[in-house]
Amino acid sequence: MADLLDTKRAATRALAALALATGAMTAATLPALAEKIENPVAVFSGLDKITGRIISFDVYIGETVQFGALQVTPRVCHTRPQTESPLTTGFVQVDEITLNNEVRRIFSGWMYAASPGLHAVEHPVYDIWLTNCKLASKVPPPDDYDGPPIQGQVAEGEDPLAGPDDGIDGGPGVPRKKPFQG
Repeated sequence: MADLLDTKRAATRALAALALATGAMTAATLPALAEKIENPVAVFSGLDKITGRIISFDVYIGETVQFGALQVTPRVCHTRPQTESPLTTGFVQVDEITLNNEVRRIFSGWMYAASPGLHAVEHPVYDIWLTNCKLASKVPPPDDYDGPPIQGQVAEGEDPLAGPDDGIDGGPGVPRKKPFQG
């Protein structure tokens, strides 16, 4: 059985070498590795199921923020450059403060902004999910911050990862009247 397995491995290697040598397989068919942007700020949304409110909040890497009875601590938050397909990921730890004032870890893992339903924290009262990563925040960093470099302060409504301003003030604007056709 081991001889058969070795024969299959050797045949697979030979076919791959032949495909590369004949040009049947090019660099375009090989998977590309996009560079990661390591961001200092993770953006979360939280749902309070009792009030029905959804709140968006910024958290610096390594900082712990409390949302209801949950404490959220992002460890890393990665995005891709604008030239690549979007992928926002973060490694997050979430602890619950119990009624006995004990801290219990309820989530430790990767969250993907593109699929919040798969990798969100679902709690009987609160839900939390990653929505974005940013290079800066309008919220000042904690005094003991030692994460990735911050790219300055961000004004309300601006995103340092967004492209250049296209001159359009947010929203669809006011429609113009049609010219009179007589």
